Amino acid sequence: MDVLVEFVTRTGGGAMAGVEMNSFGRTIGGTGVSVFTLTNKSGAEARIVNYGGIVLSLKVPDRHGKIDDIVLGYDTLAEYEKANPYFGCLVGRCGNRIANGKFVLNGTAYSLAVNNGANHLHGGIRGFDKVVWDAKPVKSGNGPAVELKYLSKDGEEGYPGNLMVQAVYTLTDKNELRLDFTATTDKATICNLTHHSYFNLAGRGDILSHIVTMPADKFTPIDSGLIPTGEFKAVDGTPFDFRKPVAIGARINDDDEQLRFGNGYDHNWVIRKKPGTLAVAASVYESVSGRVMEVLTTEPGFQFYTGNFLDGKNIGKGGRAYQFRSGFCVEPQHYPDSPNKPQFPSIALKPGETYANTIIYRFSVQK
Repeated sequence: MDVLVEFVTRTGGGAMAGVEMNSFGRTIGGTGVSVFTLTNKSGAEARIVNYGGIVLSLKVPDRHGKIDDIVLGYDTLAEYEKANPYFGCLVGRCGNRIANGKFVLNGTAYSLAVNNGANHLHGGIRGFDKVVWDAKPVKSGNGPAVELKYLSKDGEEGYPGNLMVQAVYTLTDKNELRLDFTATTDKATICNLTHHSYFNLAGRGDILSHIVTMPADKFTPIDSGLIPTGEFKAVDGTPFDFRKPVAIGARINDDDEQLRFGNGYDHNWVIRKKPGTLAVAASVYESVSGRVMEVLTTEPGFQFYTGNFLDGKNIGKGGRAYQFRSGFCVEPQHYPDSPNKPQFPSIALKPGETYANTIIYRFSVQK
């Protein structure tokens, strides 16, 4: 299937701007999968796969105008279907970890699929990253867009309620990849969606020289199983203080218990803002390319992860081995293990309510 949709303008370099839909093969079970190529008026490009809502590639210019792919991933669907470290996917029904895969909601105890030691991680054994979503191009005043929909049925991975999820990916003409998530349920449940691209603004190599700024005063410490303790800890005087620009590698190997537990950064930062408002959570700068990425979110926190479990065994695009700390993730979300931490913002969703979450990855260059 090769279908051209909504191509209406040309970019400065003569390429078309809009959405192109092509086949990305079939799953092991025989379901057809499509890849949607979004191209904006400046020539930036995002390729979205409706298997797992995966951002297959994201190409943005450097300070010289050279376009390069800045996300890690694979070339084929078969590689994504094998065990992989959540490259580029839409994570749900609940991103991050839930301790022992258990929680209580409205007096009822629920047991979720356990897939990360004793814990539930990123939606379970077959989370939203491993399902085929209904997908179609949609009109947007901000740039080319694709809409994904999925019905997560009552009991899936242990979650209560039929959850109807919609995700709209837009590549704006301001070189932003915008993700708008919404969800509704017919029974009280929990929901915490996020996005899991591994970024490398240089396109290759490790990410230790990337400069990070995070206007966050606190983070949520973890135990040795990477589950939050329930505390809110000030970043002052710790390797977790990024309120001023700091290289990822500057303190990542410090003798710090939290860094030992995470094997680097794999923690949730608390965003200082009004609930539900869109604000900058983090910005990242890479000096060789000049690329800058700002992350905006409506969520109360974000997980910053520095590719600590990459070990060279994942052979990605073009046969490249992804080595230790060759990509980083900024995953806006509610805090990990929120259902078991009443002091954390709730992720409960009731019938008649609409879950809403906007994430924007904004790209520019520093000359």
